[in-house]
Amino acid sequence: MPPPQRPHHVAAALLFLLLPVHLALAAAREFRGFSYLLNCGAASPTTDGRGLRWEPDSPYVSAGAPGAPALPGPGGLLDPTLATLRAFPHRRGAKFCYELPVDKNRRYLVRPTFFYGALSAASSSAAPPVFDLIVDGTLWTAVNTTDDALAGAASSYEGVFPASGRNMSFCLGVNPDYTDAGPFISALQVIQLDDSVYNATDFRTSAMGLIARTKFGSTGDIERYPNDSFDRYWLPFPDSKHAISSTQNVTSADFWNLPPPNVFNTAFVAEQDAPLVLQWPPMPLQNDSYYVALYFADTLSENSRTFDVYINDYLFLKGLNVTSAGLSVFATQWILSGLTRVILKPASPSALPPLINAGEVFGLFPIGRLTHPRDALALESIKKHLQNIPEDWNGDPCMPSGYSWTGVTCHVGSRIRVISLNFSGMGLSGSLPPEIANLTALTDISFANNSLLGGIPDLSNLSKLERLHLQENKLFGLVPGTLGTIKTLRELFLYNNSLSGPVPDNLLNKQGLTYRFLPGNLFAPQPPH
Repeated sequence: MPPPQRPHHVAAALLFLLLPVHLALAAAREFRGFSYLLNCGAASPTTDGRGLRWEPDSPYVSAGAPGAPALPGPGGLLDPTLATLRAFPHRRGAKFCYELPVDKNRRYLVRPTFFYGALSAASSSAAPPVFDLIVDGTLWTAVNTTDDALAGAASSYEGVFPASGRNMSFCLGVNPDYTDAGPFISALQVIQLDDSVYNATDFRTSAMGLIARTKFGSTGDIERYPNDSFDRYWLPFPDSKHAISSTQNVTSADFWNLPPPNVFNTAFVAEQDAPLVLQWPPMPLQNDSYYVALYFADTLSENSRTFDVYINDYLFLKGLNVTSAGLSVFATQWILSGLTRVILKPASPSALPPLINAGEVFGLFPIGRLTHPRDALALESIKKHLQNIPEDWNGDPCMPSGYSWTGVTCHVGSRIRVISLNFSGMGLSGSLPPEIANLTALTDISFANNSLLGGIPDLSNLSKLERLHLQENKLFGLVPGTLGTIKTLRELFLYNNSLSGPVPDNLLNKQGLTYRFLPGNLFAPQPPH
């Protein structure tokens, strides 16, 4: 039977067989580079049971208020990072962002955790809010913690994202189509990965969202740091019929993805002369392209076995030879849909039965676009020159769509450009920096009814500007004659400031311009126009 047809935008799956590459990496006892463990809403550092130090999140976020969840009972929490949270207001279309310095062109594991607290099934009015997760300009996923909250459990999401610049923005987005309560977060991990980890994914175009990471045959606790250098969670997957234990000493550094050595200490092994059939991941999947990694090591010392690997009856790899040294195989784009079966078939009737130790499945989704860099830099300069700015002026100014900064309107074309600034009546103070003239796609500017000081900068570069509203501020100095050189300018409102000197003739005589300079300024009255 031929494989199922793939959507036209999905490339054919790429399959890799990874034998040991003997990377010279010592077992990491701490995280490398720019990595963050943030205890959201906490007032002081916290150390968890594994000796990891969690820092307060306040240096990295300017919005939200610290709070605490309703605890499920008198026994308290085993995880101290769940004892506090940060809650954000419900403001339609706003995103509230953590700004984290990172190493450009590295990739990062991002794991937010959400613990809403005790929730009664009979209390639907207290259901947790639903909201979006955003990394830089990429819309990641929607967070819905209701089922976990009913069980008194926390919810974690995990993704792998590239760093596109010197800062990474992790944001919680208020989607008006969801609930009418603001988002919250309990903890945030951002951990820099080694360059070899998941390096077959093209992070120029795609990010990865974890579906499942499993240690087959395990009945113990979740495998994580310090056994996993990046604090990835390997969940146990028990099965008394097929599970066995092993004491093989597999070298983790021999694998590009650097799995913890302990994941090779348990396995599922088929019965003799029979295939091993797993329904894994345990949940149905949308019809899409996925990253699949499977890990194998023979449980017998100095031994090997050969078998074929199928996923949903389609051959994944034929004649896989597994030794006690271990290996991994992975596909960067494999189409899955619905419930998935992994099938391991012996290569011959007399062969040793097939086995599997661990697996990972990630969904792939496109990296979002970003605001044109010159526009983004100009808005950052405006932000630095203003006080009392909106809480959501963080992250990418325009993206993802529906989550631009308050008062900023953008056009998405071959470049993502800022076309309008409407900051009327926001209670802003400060001054207008000259960098506003770098927003060369602007058609509208309004800083009306604020408390801005200083002069009006040269805006002659804004060749598309149609409306400039600066009335009802505290601006002083001359009206720049360069405003009269903007051919597209149709409205100019400057009244109720402290401007002085003559109004340039090229403004008074400009055809098609509606202007208002009085009352409130110090130059001679002009006839209404």
